[in-house]
Formats: sequence, C-alpha cells, structure tokens
Amino acid sequence: MALLSVIRRWHFREGMPIREIERRTGLSRNTIRKYLRSDTVEPKFKVPARPSKLDPFAQKLSDWLRVEAGKSRKQRRTARQMHRDLVVLGYEGSYERVAAFVRAWKTGRQQEQQTSGRGTFVPLVFGPGEAFQFDWSEDWAILGGERTKLQVAHTKLSHSRAFIVRAYLLQTHEMLFDAMTQAFRVLGGVPRRGIFDNMKTAVDRIGSGKARQVNARFAAMASHYLFEPEFCNPASGWEKGQVEKNVQDARRRLWQPLPSFPDLGALNAWLEEQCIAQWGQITHGGLPGSVADVHAGEVASLMALGRPFDGFVEQTKRVSPTCLVHFERNRYSVPASFANRPVSLRIYPERIVLVAEGQILCEHARIIERSHHQPGRTVYDWRHYLAVIQRKPGALRNGAPFVDLPEAFRRLQGHLLKHPGGDREMVEILALVLHHDEQAVLSAVELALEAGVPTKTHVLNLLHRLVDGKASQVETINAPQALVLRQEPKANVARYDTLRGKDVRHAS
Repeated sequence: MALLSVIRRWHFREGMPIREIERRTGLSRNTIRKYLRSDTVEPKFKVPARPSKLDPFAQKLSDWLRVEAGKSRKQRRTARQMHRDLVVLGYEGSYERVAAFVRAWKTGRQQEQQTSGRGTFVPLVFGPGEAFQFDWSEDWAILGGERTKLQVAHTKLSHSRAFIVRAYLLQTHEMLFDAMTQAFRVLGGVPRRGIFDNMKTAVDRIGSGKARQVNARFAAMASHYLFEPEFCNPASGWEKGQVEKNVQDARRRLWQPLPSFPDLGALNAWLEEQCIAQWGQITHGGLPGSVADVHAGEVASLMALGRPFDGFVEQTKRVSPTCLVHFERNRYSVPASFANRPVSLRIYPERIVLVAEGQILCEHARIIERSHHQPGRTVYDWRHYLAVIQRKPGALRNGAPFVDLPEAFRRLQGHLLKHPGGDREMVEILALVLHHDEQAVLSAVELALEAGVPTKTHVLNLLHRLVDGKASQVETINAPQALVLRQEPKANVARYDTLRGKDVRHAS
C-alpha cells in the first residue's frame, strides 16, 4: 500500500518518469504502468492481521511503566513482576514478549529525553505548499437548545498558518475523511505532506522509531489526495506545535461564549465563515502581512483538490426478518427482498447507504445518539414493506412502518378500512408507487378525496388521466332544481276504459 502511494506521488505530483521509478523501486515498467493506468488508490487484496496476545494489555502496561518511571530504582517493579500481574488480569502470552515491550518503551523514552530536553524546542520553517498539520480537540456548543460535546477537527497550513475548524459528534474514520476533504476545499488545495499524531483513525500500530502500521482506509485517502503522511513521536505534541496552538486560540476566539445554533450544519457554516474572516485579522508574524496575505501567495503552490475522496467506512450486516439493519443501537429499514440476507453498510458522517449485488438499495439519514440511557431509534421507509403487505394485507392496520404514511394515504385508508376488503384495496393503491411517480399517486388520491369518491376504481381512473396528460375534471352539468313534464298525468280513472277495444274480450 505504501509503495503504491509513493509511486503515484512520484509520477503525478513530481512528474518522475517511469524509468526512474523502475530504478528506485526495482519493479518492472509494465507493473508500474498497470498501477498508474488503473488509477488504483487502494489494493483489493487483504493482508491477514497477526495480533499479539499482548495487544489488549499494551495500554495497561504502558501506564504501569509510566508510573514506575517516577519511582526510585529500588521501588520499581521488574518486567517479570509486571508479567505476573498481567497473567492475573488474563494475559496468556510469554514473559519474553513483555520484556521486549518494556525494552522498546524504555528506548523510546530515552530517545525522547535526549532529543527534546525539558522545555527546549527547535523552531521550524516550512516552505509554501510544503505541509499541513492536523489535530482533534473537544469543545462544547449549544445545538437545538442542548449543551453538546463536540469533536473538533483543526487543520492548519504550516507556511501561511491559514486554518479551518470543523465540528463533529464523533471522532471516527468517516469524520476524519470528511474533515480532510472540507479542509482542502477551504484552504484551496493539498500540500505535499501532512503531519498527524498517532490517532487511532490513522495508525493501527506504532513500531520502533518512525515505523507505523497505517490504517488501510487512511492510506487510501492519503494516496487519493497525493500527500505524504507523517506521524509524530508518541507524547511529542510540539512536533505539530502550530496546530496545537491553534487549538488553544480557537477556544478563546470561537468557543467562548458557547455558540448556539439549531444544528451541526449551521454551526460548521458559521465556523468556516469565522475562520476565513480571522485570517485577515491575524498578523502572520514570520512574514509581512496577515495570514490571509501569505495564504493568497501559497495557494499557487498547493495541488488542486480534484475529485473528493469517497470517505465511507464499510461494514457487512445481515438484514433481520423484520427487514432491519442494526447500527450504533439504531435500526434502519431495507427493502423486503433482502430480508435475512447479508448487505454492505457504507457509513458517512451524515448518512448511511446500504449496498448489495453492486447496486445501492437505499439511503437513510444517520442518527448519532450520544446518550446510552435512551433506547435506540428505528427508521422506517414504508415503501420497503410493500412486498410484505401484498402477501399479508392485514398487517397494514397496525404495521409500524405505516404509522407515518402521507396524510392523503392516511385519510384514504380511514375510508377504505370501513368496508370489507378495504385492506387489500389500500395495499393495491400503495403498491402503485412501485410503478408510478409517488407524487402522481398522491395527487390522484387527493382528487378522489375532494370528489367524495374514495374508491380504488376512482383513484386508478384519476391516476391514468394524470399519467396520460388528460384533464382530470369533466365539465359540470347544471341541472334545474325541479324537472317539469311536458304532459302532466291526470288523476282520471275513466281513462282506463279507453284501453279496452270494442271487440276485445278480457277475462273477468
């Protein structure tokens, strides 16, 4: 994955010829051409993960070592003592693995102390378009009248110091990808390098020195935007000190007092507007003029954004017999034809998309509920259950997906269910949306209700008229209040004698 990203960056960003890439990598020119022509940013093969038995206890062991480092030498626990303590907690691995972890931790700590010192730093200088820095912070805002904790993404250009702040409810992969895309859009392009800390959404495992096992989706995003990711040493926030300072400044400039907005979208629109406005108000310090002035000159050194990265996270789910998929304690409906079958769930910051057999089945607005004390919510689309109620029309009366039918359908249902067979007729009318535009079906139902003839036959007649483009209303016939006969009947029984002929005999 890393080699593929490097090849793409050398060729498309730096214009390196294929012959030179062949010399540096040892790959054949045909292989290099195949990678470049396929426009592949993420390999399709998967390398099986080989987790260590120590992985679940790595954070616990690191915390112990940090505490032991503050004690005197005589009071510190040895690696063998910590191994025994881990065994009590459930660790089943060997002592050698624990000892290797302790040695690596001590080596890293020693290098950190030797290179950084205490409170001593080296000033950094970045060229135009060279790098950007990224970091997360936690802040609060009032959304919809409620005080809400937010995960705030900070992105800052290292040369011009132009920055953008964007808020999310979670700190997950899809949020990071969206933050990157929106940041590059506002900043005017993509720098050559990105500087990050060892966040879990980017780094799966920290190796010795600068070695990192980068998350596959994060690597795909970096390869798509053609920037080289770099990761700071653990607990070395000064290596991205510009964005660390931006986090502190933003709390004073943006989050005090708490901003209040109806939803997250309105808040992010305001944050973007405020950040751009502050570029012109903040003096750069290292170069003449404001941040906005220096940024205007840096834009030419940035690579154009191009096509946005499709930043979703994918999970495989099995649809329940009730045509629902469970995600984050919530449930979302799926077309009934895929009940009891596996589907692919693509997770975006504001929506989820369900895919199967190479086609998009449906899409729902994503529900993010931070409180674990409230029950999960269910999002229905009544159209997904039409195939079920066609076989079981009686389920229409109390079916949960049909509680929120459009008002016209609800009124028609109230009329039809008063008559025998009304369930099936209502189901047949609802099923019309599978073959006709839903708005046309609703219009036909509303016209039938206005005419006072809420029947299936009348709705079908009106729908066909609408589809064919014919007038749905005929000319009204004005009948008189009372009909008058040209010859009024007379109450004269003698007239009956005229019905008898002279020579006709009648039975008596």
